[in-house]
Amino acid sequence: MAGIRLPPEEPETTPQQQARATATDSLASDDDRSIAADSWSIKSEYGSTLDDDQRHADAAEALSSANFRVSSDYSSDKEEPDADGGQSMLGLQSYWDAAYSDELSNFREHGHTGEVWFGDDVMEIVTSWTKDLCVEISQKEMSVSDNGEVNDQADKYLSSWNVLDLGTGNGLLLHQLAKEGFSDLTGTDYSEGAVELAQHLSQRDGFPNIRFMVDDILDTKLERQFKLVMDKGTLDAIGLHPDGPVKRVMYWDSVSKLVAPGGILVITSCNNTKDELLEEVENFNMRKSNLTGDVSSEAASGTDHPPFEYLSHVRTYPTFMFGGSVGSRVATVAFLRK
Repeated sequence: MAGIRLPPEEPETTPQQQARATATDSLASDDDRSIAADSWSIKSEYGSTLDDDQRHADAAEALSSANFRVSSDYSSDKEEPDADGGQSMLGLQSYWDAAYSDELSNFREHGHTGEVWFGDDVMEIVTSWTKDLCVEISQKEMSVSDNGEVNDQADKYLSSWNVLDLGTGNGLLLHQLAKEGFSDLTGTDYSEGAVELAQHLSQRDGFPNIRFMVDDILDTKLERQFKLVMDKGTLDAIGLHPDGPVKRVMYWDSVSKLVAPGGILVITSCNNTKDELLEEVENFNMRKSNLTGDVSSEAASGTDHPPFEYLSHVRTYPTFMFGGSVGSRVATVAFLRK
């Protein structure tokens, strides 16, 4: 993993606290990943949504009125960025705009692609595992029983999966998904520099059919739904914004509209464990259930089931032992959109 270091051996910290501290140290040097944190005026042809102030107020009200906690309850999220506050800076658009300005210069002068967020090994594990998961789902949908046909039929199964990569950065995750057999690929990022870099790299590296556009997940103008939505580090960094807990509520409201019914959301995180991601999804499901009203209205609208449910998670990441507990630096979890 690019820039990741083993956590310092401090007995008073837990493995998860170590993993978060390690991830924060390394994130500052990974300039190839942009995340949606500050909403901005987007340059696209898509229709308008609620203005950011109103959605921010709605999310804050939902957070204050609910009886659950947001798993990304960092103390620094409630403070303005300071000189030493790498956590907060990584949640600001200005940080990523500056980073991608440098990345574009390096690309133009030296042809550099930039670093891979979480490293090549994690990206390859995520894409291969996601492919297998999508093929398995397609097989069940098509009632295919011959497991020997998986490899031969993979391209046929994957052709029905339109893919969205949130906070695509330099777009290399989509390159890897294309190599795995996915063909309908879209990457969005709120940094214009990231989108420009991703477009250059996809043309240079032989992936001209991948679409890239400027869009902010917290204020998305996308009206299309996707069968597969990928998030590799975006939710992590949203939580590092000074208003991280509120913006994470906004994230779930937005992403739930982008994942098609029967589709899946795959989140890769270095700041949250699998159980913490499950808890955050359960919090979102509870909030949505409370907003739907009585049982009769739920039945009438067809929303008597939670928006997301746990589907699977990657079990092959390296682990480390600390204080008698086993932890992993990265968690990848898939959720099914009901």
